[in-house]
Amino acid sequence: DARLGGDRRTFVLTSGGLLAPLCPDRGLTIATFLSFAAAYFFLQVIYARRAFGISPPKTSGPPEFERIFRAQVNSSEYFPIFLALLWQAGLFFHQGLAAALGLLYLYARYCYFMGYRASSSERLAPIYFSTGVLWILIAASALGILHFFLSHYFGLNVLQLLAA
Repeated sequence: DARLGGDRRTFVLTSGGLLAPLCPDRGLTIATFLSFAAAYFFLQVIYARRAFGISPPKTSGPPEFERIFRAQVNSSEYFPIFLALLWQAGLFFHQGLAAALGLLYLYARYCYFMGYRASSSERLAPIYFSTGVLWILIAASALGILHFFLSHYFGLNVLQLLAA
């Protein structure tokens, strides 16, 4: 049964087994909505198509167009992975950390897009950085889920064991 703990809201399992979101902060929500700024990448492809006279469904043209197109496609491929990890890390580990990592990831992807647009070699540092952020989100998600299952199903509170 979903419940509120005082005026602090939490995520709890309902009797039906579904996760009931009762957001304590708006960090994940803000990071999710800001991630829709990825529409900026789509718009850049539209502008590049117009500038270089390349109509859909063509995906090849001058190197400048192809770099913009590839940067947008690469970002789109990682987007579902990013959102899933963002919410898992926020729900099961820590919302503030997940939101901060989400914003950092979005900034790194923006730098990746702008770097790739300028030159294919300028995309490397931002892509490595954004990949590192994804790995941190993976670790936070895994630790949070592991802690949830250990405490919920086996009664082991790892945090209390570590503190003792």
